[in-house]
Amino acid sequence: MTLRFCADVSPADWITNSQDDWNDLALFGPSGFAGYARLRFMPDPAYAGQSINDAPTANHRAHHDSDTTQIARLCAALETATSTPADCYFAIWEGYHRVVSPLPGGARMRIPNRGYHLYQGPLSEAQRWTTHDDRRTAPELVNHPAFVWPADHAWCVACDTDPHWAGIGASEHTIGTLVARDDIDVVRAHRSGPFYT
Repeated sequence: MTLRFCADVSPADWITNSQDDWNDLALFGPSGFAGYARLRFMPDPAYAGQSINDAPTANHRAHHDSDTTQIARLCAALETATSTPADCYFAIWEGYHRVVSPLPGGARMRIPNRGYHLYQGPLSEAQRWTTHDDRRTAPELVNHPAFVWPADHAWCVACDTDPHWAGIGASEHTIGTLVARDDIDVVRAHRSGPFYT
């Protein structure tokens, strides 16, 4: 099964109609979850003013994988935390290089300062971001999704364009399970920050 382009973006209304600050929304998804966390693509800076690129390299093996691989691994870990793993949504930022809408001029999922193309399909399709072939795969799949959520809204993953991490909103149990894993680097977080010290 492959992802299907959504000309109807109403499944994203629970995000786009949120009254949350747009930056918080882009970083963590909507408010209202019992817990929040960050999936770190690379280690946090060790002190104020340190560049992310100069942060000490951790031994955590996930940091050696691409962002897209880590997002796919996170999605696999979240599969048992939803009752609708076969019915999930993936939003691709329209600002990525080479992103072309299957429906030019059509509806977009929008939050302030950001627009996205929306796709629907099984959560297992997140693996496509790690195995794309430019000759056969739509350009949207070259870059990781900016939002992923299941139809039952059990959790939401948000991955804006600039941070070195993705935000996760979910139940306390789900967050605790993710933090305990050793194949992804997930730490608890507050939506309002500070995200690291």
